Amino acid sequence: MNIRASALLCVLLASPAAAQRGNAAPEPPAVGAVRYDISGSADTSIFSPLALPAATVFRSASGAPGARYWQNRADYDLRATLDTATKTLRGTTRLRYTNNSPDTLHFLWMQMEQNAFRSKSLNSYIFPQDSRFGARGFEGGYTIERFEQVIGGPKGRRVAVVQRPNETMLRVELGEPLPPGRTATLDIAYHFTIPEHGADRMGREGALYELAQWYPRVAVYDDVRGWNIEPYLGQGEFYLEYGDFTLEVTLPAGYIVAATGTLQNPRDVLATTQITRLAQAAKSTTPVSIVTLDELKSGAARPRTTGMLTWRFAAKNVRDVAFAASPEYLWDAASWQGIIAQAYYRPSAQDLWKDAADQSRQSIEEYSTRWFRYPYPQISAVEGPISGMEYPMLAMEAHSTDKFDLFNVVTHEIAHNWFPMIVGSNERVHMWQDEGFNTFVNTFAEARRYPEKGDQMARALGERAYVETAMQRGLDVPSVTNADRIDPRLLGLAEYVKPSVGLQLLRQEILGPQAFDDAFRTYIARWAFKHPTPTDFFRTMEDVGGRRLDWFWREWFLENPRFDQAIDTVAVPTAGDSTTTVTVAYGNRARGVLPIRARFTFTDGTSESVEYPAEVWSTNTLRYIR
Repeated sequence: MNIRASALLCVLLASPAAAQRGNAAPEPPAVGAVRYDISGSADTSIFSPLALPAATVFRSASGAPGARYWQNRADYDLRATLDTATKTLRGTTRLRYTNNSPDTLHFLWMQMEQNAFRSKSLNSYIFPQDSRFGARGFEGGYTIERFEQVIGGPKGRRVAVVQRPNETMLRVELGEPLPPGRTATLDIAYHFTIPEHGADRMGREGALYELAQWYPRVAVYDDVRGWNIEPYLGQGEFYLEYGDFTLEVTLPAGYIVAATGTLQNPRDVLATTQITRLAQAAKSTTPVSIVTLDELKSGAARPRTTGMLTWRFAAKNVRDVAFAASPEYLWDAASWQGIIAQAYYRPSAQDLWKDAADQSRQSIEEYSTRWFRYPYPQISAVEGPISGMEYPMLAMEAHSTDKFDLFNVVTHEIAHNWFPMIVGSNERVHMWQDEGFNTFVNTFAEARRYPEKGDQMARALGERAYVETAMQRGLDVPSVTNADRIDPRLLGLAEYVKPSVGLQLLRQEILGPQAFDDAFRTYIARWAFKHPTPTDFFRTMEDVGGRRLDWFWREWFLENPRFDQAIDTVAVPTAGDSTTTVTVAYGNRARGVLPIRARFTFTDGTSESVEYPAEVWSTNTLRYIR
């Protein structure tokens, strides 16, 4: 998802610490288990060890998946028919849910996100109707026509399951228990009216449709929380199982469809010219026009333009499927090492979006070469009413003001294919673990694409100044705060920019670029297509980076301490000493700590700058020997 800061203060600071003055109230002690120092006194220091969950056979103390790590699997066959006259989607789902846990499951929890738009839903009580995540007067939700368990194989007997709805969650009582290692098959038929503004994550505009959260999805059952049953309110995002998908979309023949996955029947839905151009684009780093404006007007890109056509897609090892459709899409494509990057946009957006395929291609190249190779065959950027939203192989963006703004959104949404599509963290509970990571990696892509706007460090320093100013004004909240409990006005700071700045500090000031990059790549590789927690991230960065970072995780992600430091005393040697030992006593008026950058100037006109690690704050004293 894309968040734009309302005011980004581009002040470049010489020190990584934000000095805050005044007589503010003392900060509360750290949360968590009480630690004791050697005297038996309670240790509430920022340096006290974090009370992280104990390692298990499922999650190791190194931060890697344990020897008996498991996660369940969800494979879907999806069919959707789009009725453009009534603005209705009718769908069927066959879900094959495999229980890899050590537990026998007697029921499943399903996510029914369209029910956020029901009258008197939690969403309607929490978000104003006219807000970004509000329904804007729309009332909808699922109508379930059939919900059955198929017992005894694909053609076995069908048993209607008992359904127990709870807001956007639905508890499904299985017709027979699901023991470890077995698979349950569910058949579902449903329909719903498509909202015009679906909490800025899906919706429609004129003849254009962007469909997401459109089919009932099984929730995640994991070793940490059991069933993850947090309701969908609009602001917090998603947590889903991996699996293989097939998708069929039936709609008027004049439409072009972009979707998660690879198109399986191009000869049924495209003209020969478009198929030939797609083959050319698969070998070209320069964008190729697949559907031109003239072809769009004449209908020459389609095998026919009346009646209905069915587009078929397939996707392997993804956690979700979304699609967009319009009769007005222009279509460009390019490629990088066999991965096709596509852009779909209406003629009104052509001036800016003609660069979107190349922007997408370069984003895939940047994140693949720097962090982890993109594992899917294609990426599609689609223009429409959604301001910025991500799905596997599909990024939704609105019309932008200039090429820089467009690229910032395109590359951010594409980067979500790494976090959380590849590294499958729990967005609804730990939003910073994907949005903050994305914002961090975006600074590298933006600097590469548009160096005239500043290098990566300049962009990171601009974000740092914004965060420091927010801290000084008391606008900071801990990044670990559940996304649905954060004031929407502070969401961008807490979940996007502050975690990004934290990673930048960790890379530049604490671990160093090489150690950080090795650790960050290891985290991605360890947890690709798995479900990491914040603890797994913390432990991996320490394990590979070679530093204990309890203080850093505490101050930058788990708490929101103030930074207020001062020099208390400076002791210099008396005349005649053979060496110059300067002892500086620092006073920490608050709780936050970061590395110190000190400059010593001498009476002979010489000076020297020295950097000290943050751990010197454990004694508030540093020494300089000349």
